[in-house]
Amino acid sequence: MSNAKPSTAASDLAWFKSSYSGTEGGQCVEVAAGTIAVHIRDSKAVAGSLLTVSREAWAGFIGSEL
Repeated sequence: MSNAKPSTAASDLAWFKSSYSGTEGGQCVEVAAGTIAVHIRDSKAVAGSLLTVSREAWAGFIGSEL
């Protein structure tokens, strides 16, 4: 996992907002799936830092139960 500034490659990705974000602009995240990693960012600070995880780690995260 890494936390880095967006690169030109990251800006070329297709970003999707979480369906749990709603329309009120609260706690929003966006996700972009790359070929070897998944990138996560704050939708209110798209030029800010990214959280990057492996596709396997992302699959484990979204498949986990709380």
